[in-house]
Amino acid sequence: MHGQILALLLHGQRLRTCQGELDEDLNACGCRLWTPGKNQTRLREGETEVHHRPKRGWIWNQFFVLEEHRGPEAQYVGKLHSNSDKGDGSVRYILTGEGAGTIFIIDEVTGDIHATKSLDREKKAHYVLHAQAIDRHTSKPLEPESEFIIKVQDINDNAPKFPDGPFVASVPEMSEVGTSVFQVTASDADDPTYGNSARVVYSILQGQPYFSVDPKTGIIRTALANMDREAREHYAVVIQAKDMAGQVGGLSGSTTINITLTDVNDNPPKFPQKNYQLYVPESAQVGKPVGKIKANDEDLAVNAEIKYSITNPDGASVFSISTDRETREGVISLRKPLNYEKKKTYTLHIEGANAHPDPRFSYLGPFKDSATLKITVGDVDEAPVFSMDYYIMDVYENAPAGTEVGAVTARDPDSTNSAIRYFIDRSLHGDTYFNIDANSGTLKTTRVLDREEMAWHNITVIASEVDNPSLLSHVPVTVQVLDVNDNPPKLATESEVIVCESTRVGQVIQTIGAVDKDDFANGPRFSFALPQDLPVNPNFTLKDNEDSTASVLSRRKRFSRALQELYHLPVVVWDGGEPELSSTGTLTLRVCACQRGARVRACQAEAFLSSAGLSTGALVAILLCIVILLVIVVLFITLRRSKKEPLIISEEDVRENVVTYDDEGAGGGHRGLRHPGAAEPGRGGRGAQVPAGRQARGAAAGPGGTPQHRPAAEAAMATTAADEVDVREFIARRLAEADTDASGPPYDSLQTTHPPPFPPLPLSHASV
Repeated sequence: MHGQILALLLHGQRLRTCQGELDEDLNACGCRLWTPGKNQTRLREGETEVHHRPKRGWIWNQFFVLEEHRGPEAQYVGKLHSNSDKGDGSVRYILTGEGAGTIFIIDEVTGDIHATKSLDREKKAHYVLHAQAIDRHTSKPLEPESEFIIKVQDINDNAPKFPDGPFVASVPEMSEVGTSVFQVTASDADDPTYGNSARVVYSILQGQPYFSVDPKTGIIRTALANMDREAREHYAVVIQAKDMAGQVGGLSGSTTINITLTDVNDNPPKFPQKNYQLYVPESAQVGKPVGKIKANDEDLAVNAEIKYSITNPDGASVFSISTDRETREGVISLRKPLNYEKKKTYTLHIEGANAHPDPRFSYLGPFKDSATLKITVGDVDEAPVFSMDYYIMDVYENAPAGTEVGAVTARDPDSTNSAIRYFIDRSLHGDTYFNIDANSGTLKTTRVLDREEMAWHNITVIASEVDNPSLLSHVPVTVQVLDVNDNPPKLATESEVIVCESTRVGQVIQTIGAVDKDDFANGPRFSFALPQDLPVNPNFTLKDNEDSTASVLSRRKRFSRALQELYHLPVVVWDGGEPELSSTGTLTLRVCACQRGARVRACQAEAFLSSAGLSTGALVAILLCIVILLVIVVLFITLRRSKKEPLIISEEDVRENVVTYDDEGAGGGHRGLRHPGAAEPGRGGRGAQVPAGRQARGAAAGPGGTPQHRPAAEAAMATTAADEVDVREFIARRLAEADTDASGPPYDSLQTTHPPPFPPLPLSHASV
């Protein structure tokens, strides 16, 4: 044995002393040993083992300090001591780590450690520090830096706490003793490993004798059997939690649990009285309620539901009874019409039974009750009765005023069978679209109806007896206005369509749709097209998708905002109704700069407008003026092309013109050619007509039947120059020769019966 190891003292008392051989397991006695190093040489097997142990260093146990120390002086924690310390003050002790210098201070000479502040274990349970011994003169370490722990020792300074309350719990009424209701749990911040500071037990302060609590688990249970909700429904139970195992001096906390007894079906229904009376007029309608009866049940919700029934066959054949789930009343209705002259009174035996009986409580008795109801039938003069409870009629919109819509009928149920008069109740609806015939009940329109303005009309018709006008009956009449195709479709797109400058040919710019105020049957399918009367749009085209939509496609490879920012594209849209209607709308397309993915980067419409110094209205006005000028030019060119040119433009071109006389040649002896002067068969000798504004060459019979010709060419060239005289003489000679030649056709008329084998040569001064 190497001697006794020094131990640290806590508050002047010895904590633990370790004696014995210095082996490698000094922790067996709770001590730890720090040395500068250990040099141990092991010899081979069979040789003597020699241990070279260095000089002992310092040794200490784990330190403890009490929490919540309130003394006037610093609390002594313990002492650090090194075997190298001879007591001459040459050793200096240094303390570092958690709280060193603030919470814990050390005497550099003696090694005594003190706590300068009050500690709270619940905030920090231990501190890790480091100790070092150095030579005061050379500042060289005498011992290596070593780690030790100061644990804060717990005291009972925290009371048990419950979570924020109060708590709410429930348990069925009539529960057995020991039925679990609720469990409370309290927590104690003190050290559960040290003493009984955190050992909590539970007790009940308020709530006996109805409830109890398990002292260890905190489970609240029923302590009284057959607790009745109808007698008492709510209980406030106060539970206490006390530490130190409930001993005197322990700290405690409490909480409140509000316990409610929930309902069970343990009460039968009861009628307040045994006999009831009811007056029912004979005019009561079949299937309509005529009276109510009610039994009381003290239970709640579904447990209080009652099923009513009529037990005697005589009453059940004329009357029925059902349960109103909201009021739990028995509603009595008529199965058959009443007739005062045949039977004046009825007696009903009514039973009210629990709708959902609980077999656990069958021992409490039968869960039903009965009562007697006497019904007296009253004699009354009944109001007219309509043939239907309500009427639904229809009429097409745009039908002319006075169109018959339908008719209502009513009768007098009394034996007098009085005549009926019909009226429209204007006070309820104020509908002036219809009139009713007072005698026949026929409804007619007073004006043309528009389904888009009002598709349904609700009116009330009143029927009264002529003999007793005070008896009135009302019936609702609903008139549906049927649709006709009277609204053309319109483009659904109202906003501007964005066109990217980088748009490609054939790229879809926008998919458009249409809307129609008419009914669906007269709306889709919509068809789309560009106007046919306008020139082909060089920028855009339209593709009908045949699904009530159309795609606007680009016809250009690229657009430029600088050249033109806005485009207007007229689109014609047709609906699918009968007859088919159409309208033309204009799409406004704006050219914008776009990023990748067709995301608009900038349009800058304002910049282009301001740079020109013109407003949008001014630009539109200029554009309209340009369009009008273009239309005028196109119309002028069209009219010029359609106007006929004169046959002879000038005197110089007379040889190059062909004059048409519309006459025929000689008779059948000349191969179907007819002389211009001969009368055409079937025309009464009337000659060929001459085109207006033109003087044709005529033919008349002279004396002796010899034809005399006056060529139109002579009249046309009467004012020609002297150099054309030979031409006239040449034509005259040719005419004379042709007239005397019976085998040839006339000189100035040519008829063919077969197409020529070669193209005709240009003619001059002759008519074809």
